[in-house]
Amino acid sequence: MSILIDQQTRVLVQGITGAEGSFHTRRMMEYGTTVVAGVTPGKGGQTFDGIPIFHTVRDAVLNTGANASAIFVPPAFAADAIMEAVDARVDVVVCLTEGIPTLDMISVKRYMNGKKTRLIGPNTPGIISPGKCKIGVMAGYIHLPGRIGIASRSGTLTYEVVNQLTKLDIGQSTCVGIGGDPVIGLTFLDILQLFEEDRDTDAVVIIGEIGGTAEEEAAEFFSQRMSKHVIAFVAGITAPAGRRMGHAGAIVSGGAGGAREKIAFLEKAGMTVVKNPGEIGDTVARLLAGPA
Repeated sequence: MSILIDQQTRVLVQGITGAEGSFHTRRMMEYGTTVVAGVTPGKGGQTFDGIPIFHTVRDAVLNTGANASAIFVPPAFAADAIMEAVDARVDVVVCLTEGIPTLDMISVKRYMNGKKTRLIGPNTPGIISPGKCKIGVMAGYIHLPGRIGIASRSGTLTYEVVNQLTKLDIGQSTCVGIGGDPVIGLTFLDILQLFEEDRDTDAVVIIGEIGGTAEEEAAEFFSQRMSKHVIAFVAGITAPAGRRMGHAGAIVSGGAGGAREKIAFLEKAGMTVVKNPGEIGDTVARLLAGPA
C-alpha cells in the first residue's frame, strides 16, 4: 500500500500549459502517473500531449474522474486554484507554487475547514509512492518501492535521505514533502497518523527544520499514539535567532522554534534523533535489523 496516492490516482494539472506545468506533466507521465486532464482558463477544448484541457477544475473532474490535482500556477493565483479544486471535491491537492502570500494561505485554510480535500504544500516538491504514482517535481529514478515512509519540510534533504536508503536497498512506501511555508496543508502530525494506519509502512523518517511547532506536535502524537519507529532529523542547528533561513517558515523567534529545542522535545518523546543527515540511512537500516 501507500498513503494518499497509488496506481488508481487520476491526476489533473492546473496550469498545464505554463512552462513548469508542461515540463513536469511530461516527467510525471514518464514515471507512470495517470494524468487525465489539464486546467487552463481560456484554453478549454485544446489538448496537451493528448491530454484534454478544460476551463475549470469542476469540468475536468466531471469529464475525466480526476481525484488529485497538481498546481503549477503563479503565486497570485495559487490560493484561488486551491479553493477551486476544493470546490470540485478533489481528494488530494498538491500545490507546488512557491511564494504564496501568507494571508492568502490563511484564507485557504479557513475555506478548507470541514471539506474533504487534503492539501499538500504549498512550496513542496510533491508526493511520490515509488513505482505507483508521482505528483510533483522530485526525481523519480532515485526512489525504490518499499516500506519506509518519509515526511519532510526540505526537498533537498529528502532527496539525500532517499538516495541513502535506496543505496542500502531500503525502499520507500510514500515520500511526502509537506512544504516549507508558515501556513501549509497536511502537517507532520497528519502524515504520521496516515503512516501509522498504513499496514505496509514499517517505519517513518521525518525531516524537520527550525521554526514553527510542527515537530513538537508530531512528537506528542508519536509518544501517545504510534507503534512504529520514527527517525527524525532537524536542520538548522546553527541558525541565528530572528533570521529566516531558506524556507519562509524557517525562522526562530521569541525563543521558540530552535533546532536544539526541537531535538530535545523529539528525544524526550522517544523518537530516534539523528544529528548528522549523512547517518539517516544507516540508522534506519540498524533499526530495521533489530537488536544485535
